[in-house]
Amino acid sequence: MKKTVVVFFSGYGHTKRVAEYVAKGANAESVQIDENGDITDADWDTLNAADAIIFGAPTYMGGAPWQFKKFADATSKAWFTHAWKDKVFGGFTNSASLNGDKQVTLIYLQTLASQHGGIWVSLGLPPANALAATRSDVNNLGGSVGVLVQSPSDAGDDAIPEGDLETARLYGERIANIVGRFN
Repeated sequence: MKKTVVVFFSGYGHTKRVAEYVAKGANAESVQIDENGDITDADWDTLNAADAIIFGAPTYMGGAPWQFKKFADATSKAWFTHAWKDKVFGGFTNSASLNGDKQVTLIYLQTLASQHGGIWVSLGLPPANALAATRSDVNNLGGSVGVLVQSPSDAGDDAIPEGDLETARLYGERIANIVGRFN
């Protein structure tokens, strides 16, 4: 059985809810980056032992928050030893706006995975871009690099559109399927 880990930072609970859906789809463990941008030594061991790592971060002011960046900088220890080379990677992000410059965050996550010599998994779902499409449809925001989620700024995580959450779950399934193909 291949081991997948979702590592994420959540400032207000929205990203945590999305992480739960990704983890459910991938049958993955979760590691939450704390408010200081840290994870435990046991969490580092979990990530190092993983076959796949899925990054998650909200998009604040057009990019990942400093807590995730602190974690990303700390991955340089794994980078020096090529510990994460050839692992499967994926990523997701959310913001309050429909666009919110989420693509910038996804590209950052993809670049981090590439720095580690990882294999990035795209979303692999067609966009729901017909006139009849609604926010309940899968991939309504039209992502391709990873999962895009819209979380209303004036509501809790229960207001995240079901289509976005289902997109997250399906992405987790896709990553688990792909990592399962590797020997």
